[in-house]
Amino acid sequence: MKYADVILPLALPKNYTYSVPEKMETSLLPGSRVAVQLGKQKKYAGIVKAVHEQAPPYKTKPILDLLDTNPVVYPTQLAFWTWIASYYMCTEGEVLNAALPAHLKLSSETILLYNDAYGTDFSALDDDEYLIAEALLVRKELRIEEVQLILDKSSVYSIIKKLIEKQVLLVYEELKEAYKEKKESFVQLHAEYQEDAQLEALFNELGKAPKQMELLLAYLHLLKTTGSVSQKELLKKSGATTAQLKGLVDKQVLWIEKRTVDRLPGSNTAAQIDFDLSPAQTVALSAIQDNFKDKQVTLLHGVTSSGKTQIYVKLIEEYLAAGKQVLYLLPEIGLTAQITRRLKKHFGDILGIYHSRFNNNERVEIWNKVKSQELKVILGARSSLLLPFKDLGLVILDEEHDASYKQQDPAPRYHARDAAIYYAAQFKAKVLLGSATPSLESYYNAQQGKYGLVTLGERFGGIEMPAIELIDIKREMAEKTMDGNFSSALKTAISDTVAAGKQVILFQNRRGYAPFLLCTTCGWIPHCKQCDVSLTYHRNQDKLHCHYCGTKYPYVHTCTACGSQTIEPKSFGTEKIEDDLQIAFPEARIARMDVDTVRNKDSHNKLIERLEDKSVDILVGTQMVVKGLDFENVNLVGILSADSLLSFPDFRVHERAFQLMEQVSGRAGRKHGTGRVLIQAANPRHPVLHYVTAHDYKAMYDAEIAERHAFSYPPFVRLLKLTIKHKNQQVAEQAAHILASWLHPMLGNQLMGPAVPLVARVRNNYLQELLIKLPRDAKSIAQIKQRIQDYITQLRTEKRFRTVAIIPDVDGV
Repeated sequence: MKYADVILPLALPKNYTYSVPEKMETSLLPGSRVAVQLGKQKKYAGIVKAVHEQAPPYKTKPILDLLDTNPVVYPTQLAFWTWIASYYMCTEGEVLNAALPAHLKLSSETILLYNDAYGTDFSALDDDEYLIAEALLVRKELRIEEVQLILDKSSVYSIIKKLIEKQVLLVYEELKEAYKEKKESFVQLHAEYQEDAQLEALFNELGKAPKQMELLLAYLHLLKTTGSVSQKELLKKSGATTAQLKGLVDKQVLWIEKRTVDRLPGSNTAAQIDFDLSPAQTVALSAIQDNFKDKQVTLLHGVTSSGKTQIYVKLIEEYLAAGKQVLYLLPEIGLTAQITRRLKKHFGDILGIYHSRFNNNERVEIWNKVKSQELKVILGARSSLLLPFKDLGLVILDEEHDASYKQQDPAPRYHARDAAIYYAAQFKAKVLLGSATPSLESYYNAQQGKYGLVTLGERFGGIEMPAIELIDIKREMAEKTMDGNFSSALKTAISDTVAAGKQVILFQNRRGYAPFLLCTTCGWIPHCKQCDVSLTYHRNQDKLHCHYCGTKYPYVHTCTACGSQTIEPKSFGTEKIEDDLQIAFPEARIARMDVDTVRNKDSHNKLIERLEDKSVDILVGTQMVVKGLDFENVNLVGILSADSLLSFPDFRVHERAFQLMEQVSGRAGRKHGTGRVLIQAANPRHPVLHYVTAHDYKAMYDAEIAERHAFSYPPFVRLLKLTIKHKNQQVAEQAAHILASWLHPMLGNQLMGPAVPLVARVRNNYLQELLIKLPRDAKSIAQIKQRIQDYITQLRTEKRFRTVAIIPDVDGV
């Protein structure tokens, strides 16, 4: 008998094994979806990982149905999922959940059926039970959400349980395919009117029906220009009604058929590489190609505006010519809009876009096009790494240093850069990491010879790097020349830049109006009721927001502690800057770019287009404005509070502050003339600020790498953080201390903690953290991870710790 290991979309520590019915033995392949039952009734669509003949040590259930004639996942993806689950200490079910589009992951829906044997006497039922029984008597079947609507309650399971016990209803689990093809109505001319003579006779016949004549003429025009005519296009062009179209259908002149259409249709544009590289870019491209001969990974360290994207385009062209697929990764969705327009011009309809803003049906269609190789180039955020590539030749990670490549919640908490390198190796594909400010880990690997290194040290077109000036805001405050949050120098520079018809970007890495409110009488600060953080004031909504759990609270006018009404907003976010700019520069056109303003699918793209067509003078934003955007008219960049970037309690703080400031500085003067950057700081003598003003990445790297080596931090070790969560603070502390006591004999000084993190409570869960420094030896890391997982399992066998959540985060600190 054959058996199949099936990955279910659940966080199960092991994959469940099912028996394979005889009729499926020849057709069941790894990577196919199958319908299976887990528990008494629940049904799921799982992915077959392996088919074998070894019976498990438990009674197996049979696979209920084979859902696919062809596998939806290739063996390379299954191997990749296994690696992610092992390396990032999660389950393969969690990887499946992250990888598969929602409409390919099916779980059963509970259907309630009326039990005819019960009869129609409902006198023994209470009011709620009677309402459901009566509805079932009429409808014969109901879904859970319909029961909730009938009773106007969200919690209905206890009532359903009673009705089952009283044998009023029966329960059935139905597994339904969620993906639906998109259908559209298309209009066609009947065969008897294809000849000119018959068509002329028809026109004569329709002479007395001018509207139908117009409709037919519109149809013929659309047929000639587009090749196929949809009902929607025809009615729009002709101005006719559905009834008038029906008249021609009834006369058997036209007929209508339903066709499956693409939700993401192409633009019918052909590939067009219409530029030449500069001498410096040509040298860099040649060096990358040389490095790829003996190294899988190459780091392209190119200063901002050096033309890295054009080098990527030439490389993509080379791999497409060899028949390979290419994956172009960007750290955030927001960056895809501008790059998409450029790449569409170069690669036409073989380019696909993939990110979380697509709906579930669209994602299924992109998934299938990548799998069939209809799409040869994919541009997307980190989730596009999980698509089913068949013949991947090249992976490009632009802005490779960006922290957004690391998935935070939920699991799998993978790092797209590291995972891409592993995944590419399965295809013997090459990886190009690109950045003006590489991560210390990547640059260290390049220095050690593990990666190839190519440096592009000049801006495209001979444009000079922007001039950076430091402004001492302590001095300006003492001299009373500050105007709110703007120094006199910055305000003058903004005014001059706007007057010259150029654009300004102002960077403040805090959204909202004010990061916190303060009672100036007693010092009380409003905090979230579920998290140990102060609330941020958002003036547009006149609400206090928790940026950890998302809860919103009304504005506080009276101090809860002392009762006084001396509540004032403190510090400043992007909303406050936007307000101040409107007062200081009433004639300027001001826009804001942060999470609050670009929530919708197209809002970011529209804002980018406004900047490109110069209908925005001043853009204020968070780090969204930092990442890889290219605006030729931006001449001034202002960093409003450099000190806030340098004051986080994190060993990467100097590296990330340098990256943010250097990247945002790089938005200035990209096409015409030398850009200007003004950095406001209370401590302008900070060494990182001097690295930024000199655009000296190497000096920053040398200083940081020496400290990392001295204190054993990455890249000299790997970090593993264990976060322990529980609703009860004492239980969380006990679990953390017990786990630490078990780990200490094995890890010694490699183990730090347990300790309370900076934010000690989130969503009413109290947190404890353990930090483990792992040696870089792969075998030792695997053994330590396995021991940790064994201890976590052992801890959960104790009743009081059963509900404790222990979250491993590998390489995430």
